[in-house]
Amino acid sequence: MVSLFTLFGPPAITLLLFAVGAIPYAFWVARRKPSRPARWAVIGIAAAIAAYGAGTVYGLAYTNPLDICGDKTGDGVYMDAGRDYSLTSVNVDSFPPSITCHWTSGHSTEEVWFWAPPLLYAGLACFIVCCALLLINRHKYRKAPRDIELDA
Repeated sequence: MVSLFTLFGPPAITLLLFAVGAIPYAFWVARRKPSRPARWAVIGIAAAIAAYGAGTVYGLAYTNPLDICGDKTGDGVYMDAGRDYSLTSVNVDSFPPSITCHWTSGHSTEEVWFWAPPLLYAGLACFIVCCALLLINRHKYRKAPRDIELDA
């Protein structure tokens, strides 16, 4: 059986990171009063970072991807949980995060949570759009006339 951390760790840690990140975000919003695009840019990049971390199963994909796919038997062979298939290979892609386990039965399993890549792309898109809006607004305010003539 695959470890409980591999099954439940990424969603739990992602929610924990969002909860912990909400505190400094709330202080930043309360003290600095940033614009709406600035707030959404921060939310978007935080979502993308959390999704990327969840997609790589918090580094296990790079340090030991075999442990994500199956359990190691006494013979040193990684077996599929609940089946009699042994692991033949593992493909790890860094962007978008993907961990694909290939078994002797011929089937493959994807170990990255289904919600991680869409959240990653949505967060990046939100960040890019909001940064563009911030740059456009900044450019508009720099072009606006700053001197106002008063009739005396």
